[in-house]
Amino acid sequence: MRTPGRTTPFMPTSKRALDFSTALLGLIVLSPVILLVGSIVRATSSGPVIFRQRRIGLNEIPFVCYKFRTMYPGTAERATHKIGQSAITPAGRFLRRFKLDELPQLWNVLRGEMSLVGPRPCLPVQHELIEERRSRGVFSVRPGITGLAQVEGIDMSEPRRLAKRDADYVRMHNMPLDIRLLFRTIVHP
Repeated sequence: MRTPGRTTPFMPTSKRALDFSTALLGLIVLSPVILLVGSIVRATSSGPVIFRQRRIGLNEIPFVCYKFRTMYPGTAERATHKIGQSAITPAGRFLRRFKLDELPQLWNVLRGEMSLVGPRPCLPVQHELIEERRSRGVFSVRPGITGLAQVEGIDMSEPRRLAKRDADYVRMHNMPLDIRLLFRTIVHP
């Protein structure tokens, strides 16, 4: 059993190397898609194209997470499950359905603030989830664009259940699991 805060041989070098190289390649290869999505966001609603939001990262250090904006400007900063569907733009519904709103997070991965796979980063105002994750050592790994809980359909509306599954990922993560989770994320949007 892996204890929180300890690294496996997979963690420090090979996972970061895979994250960095994949994010860099993704940003290059997907640049036409990124430009197209940015144009759609700009053309369909007012406000910035990129949404910037403080999230809690590795070792509980806050960072700015980047996403394509899918909500109308002025929407309250709350977890997505606490925001009504009326706050989401029509283009935003499409972007969320196919996870295209997450593409700018490749920049977060490149910068080392996130990983491709790991627990989804939470907001500083999600106190219950932060406590649950803290007690289970979840903040000992970088948050991810996708993760075990997300692939299994567990969202942030269930803090205890989510934190338990995130802790399972922390305990058992390895390269084959990360590759499977990435594949499941891409194949089953």
